[in-house]
Amino acid sequence: MNAEQMFATIEEVTSKLQIGRKAGCFMEQMTLFDADRYENRNGGTAPHPLASRLRPQTLEAFIGQEHLLGEGRILRQLIEKDQISSMIFWGPPGVGKTTLAGIIAGRTKADFINFSAVTSGIKEIKEVMNQAEISRKMGIRTVLFVDEIHRFNKAQQDAFLPFVEKGSILLIGATTENPSFEVNAALLSRCRVFVLKALEEDDIVRLLQNALQNPAGFAGQRIEIREEQLRAVAVFANGDARTALNTLEMVVLNGEITPDGALLVTDEGLLQCINRKSLLYDKTGEEHYNIISALHKSMRNSDPDAAVNWMCRMLEGGENPLYIARRLIRFASEDIGMADSHALPLAVAAYQACHFLGMPECDVHLTHAVTYLAMAPKSNALYTACKQCREDVRNKTAEPVPLQIRNAPTKLMEELHYGEGYQYAHDTEEKLTNMECLPESMRGTRYYFPTGQGEEKKVRDRLEEVLAWKRERTGADGQS
Repeated sequence: MNAEQMFATIEEVTSKLQIGRKAGCFMEQMTLFDADRYENRNGGTAPHPLASRLRPQTLEAFIGQEHLLGEGRILRQLIEKDQISSMIFWGPPGVGKTTLAGIIAGRTKADFINFSAVTSGIKEIKEVMNQAEISRKMGIRTVLFVDEIHRFNKAQQDAFLPFVEKGSILLIGATTENPSFEVNAALLSRCRVFVLKALEEDDIVRLLQNALQNPAGFAGQRIEIREEQLRAVAVFANGDARTALNTLEMVVLNGEITPDGALLVTDEGLLQCINRKSLLYDKTGEEHYNIISALHKSMRNSDPDAAVNWMCRMLEGGENPLYIARRLIRFASEDIGMADSHALPLAVAAYQACHFLGMPECDVHLTHAVTYLAMAPKSNALYTACKQCREDVRNKTAEPVPLQIRNAPTKLMEELHYGEGYQYAHDTEEKLTNMECLPESMRGTRYYFPTGQGEEKKVRDRLEEVLAWKRERTGADGQS
């Protein structure tokens, strides 16, 4: 459908809605899903996907999101009292964002326009906004549902602002991305954000059982499917209702006809339909950062099972193994450091192994490194030392290098006393001197405080010996 056809449809539907109101009735907006069948490319007709046919029309039929739609919950109250304002639904795919917007349209006395950020530009936005403004002057509210709102750029999102502010439209945006990052601050401040969660396994099972009993689903057929098979589909769906229903449809289509005319779902047919799970993992989006954070924090918490799980989630989601290996290298110094100095070369070796072999063979090398790092003694002493020192370097005066540790390659530099008073540690029995290596104003400053974890305990003991030796050879006035 091109833009002209889309707007012709919108105008036609708006006209019908207005006529319906004048006649004292309410007509729902016509959509592509109003019919049970659609025309295919061969000129014939075919049924719409199961997920489309079973889309709930009421709050009572809606499954999941009890934290928002349970009795007494805020969103349910707003819908039931017809007090909705502009809002954004944020959640993973297949949790009911579009369906919920449709239910709101059915409950509120307003025109409803379904608008896609994938196929629309500023021109289309302005045309729809102008129509909404005309409706507002006639006393008619417009609910504009924008799917994939994060796909709009800043200019496109800005086009909504004046109409949201004037009340020409009630905007309902749906996004799978964190709106804090993907929606303009000005627009976001005028919307309430509701977080929708992935459906629980029990919710998915209820959804599948309803599909088997619903006339729009498989109620007219005798389907023989066991409870554990439904559970397998629910687990495979990973909280996505659309995936669950589409998978059930495939499972039924691949069933075997029994002698008495029933359709039997076999384990073999089921396995063919759920042989690979589509994991929620966006390599450039929020979930990418959520999972790498989970990996890092699981290793820090010495939990190898959780760490390996998150690592495999990333690999199965298509992550570049070299990215994971680079993060392990960082972790080896940031969270382990001197407590186990073998961690860093092992992490580097894992990176090299991933570079040499690639996927899928390098997964075991990453597992090796992740498990080692998770079980190694932990110390963030290097990280805190580096962080504090960088803050001082950035914020304090850059003091000149003390003369005694300056290089003096020329006669002039020697005359300027470069290198004068330098003490060569190897000339002493202890391999130590009490020479000050920091600028005078920073005398006694410390950044590195080794812990007692793992091998770093030896480093701590050695450092304490060095500092005690230097204190003994420094005068009461602090001068050596």
